[in-house]
Amino acid sequence: MMQKLKLVPQPDIIDVARRISGSFAEHAADHDRSGRLPSVNFSRLAFAGLLGLTVPAEAGGHGAGLELTSEIIGIIAQGEPSTALILAMHYINHAAIIRRWPAPIAAQLQHEALDSVALINALRVEPELGTPARGGQLATIARQTEEGWRISGHKIYSTGIPVLKWLAVWARTDEAEPRIGTFLVPAATSGISIKRTWNQLGMRATESHDVILEDVLIPLDYAVDIRPASGWARPDPHQIAWNTLLVAAIYDGVARSARNWLLKFLHDRAPTNVGSSLAAVPRFQDAVGEIEALLNTNRRLMQSLAQDTDGGNPPDITESGLAKVTVTNNAIAVVELAVKLSGNPGLSRANPLERHYRDVLCGRIHTPQDDSARLAAGKAALGV
Repeated sequence: MMQKLKLVPQPDIIDVARRISGSFAEHAADHDRSGRLPSVNFSRLAFAGLLGLTVPAEAGGHGAGLELTSEIIGIIAQGEPSTALILAMHYINHAAIIRRWPAPIAAQLQHEALDSVALINALRVEPELGTPARGGQLATIARQTEEGWRISGHKIYSTGIPVLKWLAVWARTDEAEPRIGTFLVPAATSGISIKRTWNQLGMRATESHDVILEDVLIPLDYAVDIRPASGWARPDPHQIAWNTLLVAAIYDGVARSARNWLLKFLHDRAPTNVGSSLAAVPRFQDAVGEIEALLNTNRRLMQSLAQDTDGGNPPDITESGLAKVTVTNNAIAVVELAVKLSGNPGLSRANPLERHYRDVLCGRIHTPQDDSARLAAGKAALGV
């Protein structure tokens, strides 16, 4: 248990996030090189009240909607994107907790988020299944016993696993007609082991390792949202909006860090054959204008969809998917332009741009991926 600060007023929380993000940036390169999760960052986020950002005001939190939450995620991502991804997953799960989970369990997790480093993430992806978004049969099984549910399975890409307190495990029951859904598993439960497999090109400090569950016992009421398979046929547009926009905000934040580094580089770089800084050269001005257009498009798109969602009119799932694809591809294009304009210095490990480039490419991996989003949009337009 930690001593909690008095809740920062919402108008000031943006400034708090910016200060914290700036301090995260000082050590981001170290965490990237080591591939180790920056656990101290989450203590700072908790102490500032940011882990309870989305907790309803009546429960003592900020009650932040999607617009403010996505802005916070973008700010944190500018400093240290692996931290931002783990935080985004925590917020996404809290959005589901509020809407879907039993009230007593939701209240417990909300209270913990305000009072400690009590992070949660969903464990959904499996070695044989891949991502559930593309279909396939779940191999993680939940057996109902007199003692409670016993869960066994193998999950991969378990983002932030060393620092999580709660695991929202996606599994199916062993019943004659299986139910599918979320089982809440305390991370410290006996039978859980971590297989350290995460060694990626980008987002290295998320420590998204494999998790093995071997006959893990949880209470019966920790089956927090399980349904017949048909009950998952119609995704919740509100939840999809939270998923897609918070992921998009991470990679937009990475692109803004790349843009900021480039601007300083162009002002500082003054080759003798040019006779001025590169910032005064029209070719570079035009290219920076292209970057500004991409980032402005991202900002407007995310802001509009977030405001619609907060107003009770979330976009349909196809539109949310297209928004995620558009924002992440724009972010990748921004960083690629920055690398192109800076040349060798941009690819030097002495500078952060090469890290931003590796990190931003990971935006393509998150659900929905480009082909899935375009296919859904094409089928909708064609009416097939």
